[in-house]
Amino acid sequence: MQRDAWRSAVTMASREEITICEDEVRSLYSHLEKMTDLVAVWEVALSDGVHKIEFEHGTTSGKRVVYVDGKEEIRKEWMFKLVGKETFTVGASKTKATINIDAVSGFAYEYTLEINGKSLKKYMENRSKTTNTWVLSLGGADYRVVLEKDTMDVWCNGQKMETAGEFVEDGTETHFSVGDHSCCIKAVSSGKRKEGIIHTLIVDDREIPETVE
Repeated sequence: MQRDAWRSAVTMASREEITICEDEVRSLYSHLEKMTDLVAVWEVALSDGVHKIEFEHGTTSGKRVVYVDGKEEIRKEWMFKLVGKETFTVGASKTKATINIDAVSGFAYEYTLEINGKSLKKYMENRSKTTNTWVLSLGGADYRVVLEKDTMDVWCNGQKMETAGEFVEDGTETHFSVGDHSCCIKAVSSGKRKEGIIHTLIVDDREIPETVE
């Protein structure tokens, strides 16, 4: 009787182990499948932050999945046509983004990202001319401040800031606050046609060096 009870307990334990192993294998397979289908990752610096775009493409099933900052934006299963494009928006300003899928040769594919109709490289080159970015630390917290030169809009950590502009003797000043800290972006003419206007961020009377993204 005691031996039968022991044999039954061993059998139940074995079944539990098998079930656990099956679940682990299933989970691992699902994870590997997802990793295998991940074909491209891009980082796009916009005024409201740096956004991560991931694209999964199942070349056997035709599956297409787009993630923006870890959130699923598009999912299409069993697409007969393996080439094409997927369009979606990124960030607070709903910036238009398009992933192009092109066949290179045989079963090889090329994936390119366009932002507002321009290649990512061209878009970022153009953006570097129309924006200024500063990254700084205040009270142990990190902040990313972006100035859009064409509109003079100021963004900080994804939020569009309330600003007050004024004309001063040598140019303009745009004032705003980050927590208890007083901030000001000074715009002064460089005196050189190619350089144009120079923008400088001052926080608590301290000049912050510009960041190149």
